Amino acid sequence: MKTGKERSRREITTPIHQAQAVIGALAYLQQYCGKTIVVKYGGHAMTNETLRQAFAHDVVLLKAVGVHPIIVHGGGPQIDTTMRRMRLEARFVEGLRVTDDETMEVVEMVLGGKLNKDLVATINQHGGHAVGLSGKDANLLLATQKHLYRRVPPDASPELVALGQVGEVKTVNCAILQVLERHGFIPVIAPIGGDTHGVSYNINADTVAGAIAAALKVETLLVLTDVEGILDRDGKLLARLAAVAIEALKQDGVIDGGMLPKVEACLHALTHGVSRTHILDGRVPHAVLQALCTAWGGGTEIIG
Repeated sequence: MKTGKERSRREITTPIHQAQAVIGALAYLQQYCGKTIVVKYGGHAMTNETLRQAFAHDVVLLKAVGVHPIIVHGGGPQIDTTMRRMRLEARFVEGLRVTDDETMEVVEMVLGGKLNKDLVATINQHGGHAVGLSGKDANLLLATQKHLYRRVPPDASPELVALGQVGEVKTVNCAILQVLERHGFIPVIAPIGGDTHGVSYNINADTVAGAIAAALKVETLLVLTDVEGILDRDGKLLARLAAVAIEALKQDGVIDGGMLPKVEACLHALTHGVSRTHILDGRVPHAVLQALCTAWGGGTEIIG
């Protein structure tokens, strides 16, 4: 005799229930047809082979149903591994990698070389037409040196932190991305920019994703991370978070470290015409599809 749990599992997998699940997903996905989304890809989703394949499959599927994904990838763990092999020390300030000349060489080698091309190849193996770029190609990302001021007591002068060749995005050349989109290609972007003098800059991938999303005024910005989303002091997931509440959470230390550039990217995108931003748990298989094909989608949605 079948138990109630076994009967329930069987009912879910019947053809009619499967069809209803597909219809429900398409109802959500339809709103993105013909529109562009930006996905910041990194963390565990990039290092776990099963998750890598699932992500590539999702990207190709989205393109096939008329959604236009642009991928901006990170690669912090891979840079750290290479630096350890070269006996170089990695240093971070407020989630940003301090980048001297040697570190910049590693960043360009790892991000602009192996990782970018490996991701392009994986997407293409699933039937996509991905093209790898860095921000230096066609002046996609014109950058300037980032100036970061350390938080200090109210009565003290701000302290400038030396970050080296860490950049921030000055302008985005949307034309190259629009040309690729029109011809059915999927841009895969390494977050490296250059200035007008040819100096290379390491730019946080979250920042690049936010800048590109804002410049193109895309429909949605999805940011993959290695945690469930933004958590409150009690470790409870904040499923939806208003932009006006973020500053207080930063001051309380609830949002700090590597989450800071992710949240700032979302805020920048929202204030420049992006309809929706979402910080997702990249450890969940098919997190991107879940975000676009369900009512909530997981993680933390940041709203304007």
